[in-house]
Amino acid sequence: MKVAVLGAGAWGTALAKILVEGGHDVTVWARHPERVATLATTGMNERYLPGIPVPGLHRVESDVRHASQNCECIVVAVPSKAFLEVTSSLRDFRGILVSVTKGIEYDTGLTMCGVLGQTVPEGKRVALSGPTLALEVAKGIPTASVVAGDDEEARQTVQQLFHRPSFRVYTSSDPLGVELGGALKNVVAIAAGSGDGLGLGDNSKAALLTRGIVEIRRLGVACGAQAETFAGLSGLGDLTVTCYSKLSRNRMFGERVGRGERPADIVAKSVAVAEGYPTARAAYQLAKNLRVSTPIIDEVYAVLYEGKNVARAFQDLTHRETKAED
Repeated sequence: MKVAVLGAGAWGTALAKILVEGGHDVTVWARHPERVATLATTGMNERYLPGIPVPGLHRVESDVRHASQNCECIVVAVPSKAFLEVTSSLRDFRGILVSVTKGIEYDTGLTMCGVLGQTVPEGKRVALSGPTLALEVAKGIPTASVVAGDDEEARQTVQQLFHRPSFRVYTSSDPLGVELGGALKNVVAIAAGSGDGLGLGDNSKAALLTRGIVEIRRLGVACGAQAETFAGLSGLGDLTVTCYSKLSRNRMFGERVGRGERPADIVAKSVAVAEGYPTARAAYQLAKNLRVSTPIIDEVYAVLYEGKNVARAFQDLTHRETKAED
């Protein structure tokens, strides 16, 4: 199959590697091709995945339309803040669109497949998500993921497109739940990292994860997702790896906040995007609009956008009124 991967960061490159290994004809689009010039010339993305070869990938384009010309499938792996702009140039595309970006649009509350519904209305939209750290995927470490979409044929096609011996792909008919799980877990991961920065222990993190998945499920169901989705790969699975792994951008972002760095300074200095930062703002607004109780998300928002002290945020979480477990 002829496939375009839009985005040459760590995740886009790792997925391009899987596709090339599967024998597919792959072109990568990069907004700044000079940053990943070695990808086309040597098959290495030294900026984002140093030392990992991507043999057989030799086409890197700087024009979205050119990169996606005559493609049957387009994988969108750009940051959420660029998602609307990049996909707006694909309006006439009628093939399969795979969103691998985990975010929520602030102004509309839409997930990335929701954005694709507006920018590429004739495309068949699916989301690929799960506990999928890019570096481990690129190294061929066994990983499981889930592809979700309303179109059964499209999600099965994408399942076969990406399925490899070390990259197992399941399917789901709940794209909203899969996307919300992937997006909201990044907010909880920032909280988990902040606890690490403060020197809190494993008990604290376990409690945070357990109550975090409750918030994610509660908000997801209020948006129309299926409750059971959040017990799967894109919910509990992704939440676990993102909150515990040293490779997690969002956990590390939170750790730096917990150690006293200003969130805005971290964003300005970072090469890679921590999607939990913009998602915290969108999730907070979404929860308020739907009148859903999300104390962890609320505290993360307060720390990131209102300057609240991190230690005070954890204190306020633990000093909340007692209640039954839900």
